Amino acid sequence: MLTVASTASLRVYVSEWENGRRPISARYAKILRALLGITDDELMGRAADTLAAPATADGYDELMGRIDAARTVSLTMVKTFMDQTELFRTMDRQMGAASLVDQMSAHLTTLEDALTFAVLPETRRPVARALVGAATLAAWQALDVGAVERAWRHYELGKRAAQEADEPMYLAHATAEQAYVLCDAGRAPMAVELIRDAQRLGGKAMSPRLTAWLYAAEAEICARAGMADECRRALENAVRCLPSGEEARDPDMLSIFLNAGHLTRWRGNALALIGDDEAVSSLYTALDAADPTFIRASAGLRCDLAQAHMARGEYDQAHDHLRQARLLASRTGSVRQRRRVEQLTQRL
Repeated sequence: MLTVASTASLRVYVSEWENGRRPISARYAKILRALLGITDDELMGRAADTLAAPATADGYDELMGRIDAARTVSLTMVKTFMDQTELFRTMDRQMGAASLVDQMSAHLTTLEDALTFAVLPETRRPVARALVGAATLAAWQALDVGAVERAWRHYELGKRAAQEADEPMYLAHATAEQAYVLCDAGRAPMAVELIRDAQRLGGKAMSPRLTAWLYAAEAEICARAGMADECRRALENAVRCLPSGEEARDPDMLSIFLNAGHLTRWRGNALALIGDDEAVSSLYTALDAADPTFIRASAGLRCDLAQAHMARGEYDQAHDHLRQARLLASRTGSVRQRRRVEQLTQRL
């Protein structure tokens, strides 16, 4: 038979257990386990919650509450999610990804929960579309700070969400960006296969600007795989598909920025990778037209120029561009760009 304290003392004990001021002894733990129908881990880990409001045996009330809450996610709320992603995209472009890790993680969790507990298609699809944009942004940020496995998982999340939303363009974009993880890991030939699969997945649903973006990405990855002819062919396709004018933003996919100026920079990058002498003029043209708010892209452009000058034996110019690239990469906390700077520096 177990003896317990007086009623007055028990009231004090319960209050102290709930507030974490007194540990639950083995004697009282035995009583509470039997009384509440819970395990030791549950008792010690959630003592306050359990004592204040014992859980229902089946959990249906909590589940239905989450489902009912998800039903209230309106198109206005989805727009709020997308606006938040857009804010993070702007901050990332100007400040770098390192300062946004926690905020992006919380944002993704909110969107995942909204999709997990949404039941009907008219609610699920808009949330899934919003989740794709957030997941691909979070993935690129993870890749930039060196968290490659997290980047891969975020791309997989984005691809699943794109399929849920029935959005081939978003699926193609997430798949193509995922190819960069393989490329950075030294698997450029496999990355070429993946980015070509992305083009197939997008099919006829893709906008002209996204089509041009995919060809430009293919050109860069072919260059990194040493496939010079395929690189030049993809660049020609990108130029052919890109809409005319100064507009860079794709209205059908807000994560895509590409106009003639951006493509000139991308062309210079690819040509520098294959050692083409024409790279230098393309890259200086891109430098003159570069948007100063694209800080991380500016670091990449300086690396491209360094590489192009090195291919021509112009090491003083290469050193100057690497010095500026290092400063820009440090400013944004870009592990990916700093790694590239160090790799190029070792070749000087």
